[in-house]
Amino acid sequence: MAQQKPRRFVVSKWTKTKVLLGCNEVRPYIPDTEKLSKASLHTMLKLYGMVYVKPEKGTHGKGVIRVEKRGIGNYTYQLGIKERSFDNYEQMFKSLIDQTNNKSYLVQKGIHLMKYKNKRFDIRVMVQLSPTGVWETTGFLGRIAHTGKIVTNYNSGGKITDVDKLLGEYLSTQDIMKVLKQLDKIGVATAKHLYKSYPGIQQIGLDIGFDRYWIPWIIEVNTNPDPYAFNKLSDKSMYKKVMRYKRAASK
Repeated sequence: MAQQKPRRFVVSKWTKTKVLLGCNEVRPYIPDTEKLSKASLHTMLKLYGMVYVKPEKGTHGKGVIRVEKRGIGNYTYQLGIKERSFDNYEQMFKSLIDQTNNKSYLVQKGIHLMKYKNKRFDIRVMVQLSPTGVWETTGFLGRIAHTGKIVTNYNSGGKITDVDKLLGEYLSTQDIMKVLKQLDKIGVATAKHLYKSYPGIQQIGLDIGFDRYWIPWIIEVNTNPDPYAFNKLSDKSMYKKVMRYKRAASK
């Protein structure tokens, strides 16, 4: 019997979250996450006031919903650019479940992302297995949400831009270097730990957002990240390196 090849891609966000919670270096940067249920959403809203509800399996930010508790008996959720308001939790949850099409969803502590010109942004950190078999951060890019949208994904209208330009709105050159060094460390630690459970993976893309205190939070980890996004940067050096590593890994 032929030996089964190790899995190169891990689709379930819940599976990846559970694995990464076992890593001391990565755990502090993972927002509180639970499987979506009537009780878990209610509890998370009481704890955090705002949460994100997202498909357990899904890409490009599709189906992601921002849910808020804005006061006693005042609940809202936003999907795409449309926001809906409700007078009680029961009504809101019933409407929310209708949006999920009976698929498995997660509820995650909401991070109030830093903004660039009043638009939310996060950073994609590309980490790849080098041709010599070492995990290495090969690229950073900024992702700015489309006006009025809650997700930053390019496929959902987000804009890709240079990280220095984004962070330069708030930080000095020296502080930007410190932030990128921290993201590099988080990215490599994440890749190494996932690799222990899934030795078939060869690259990951981490979407990392910052709260108002500049604490980084891992919003998502993708084991099949789009390398071509880096080609949209004016400086093509990262794109060339990302593609070189990708080609080497596919041989």
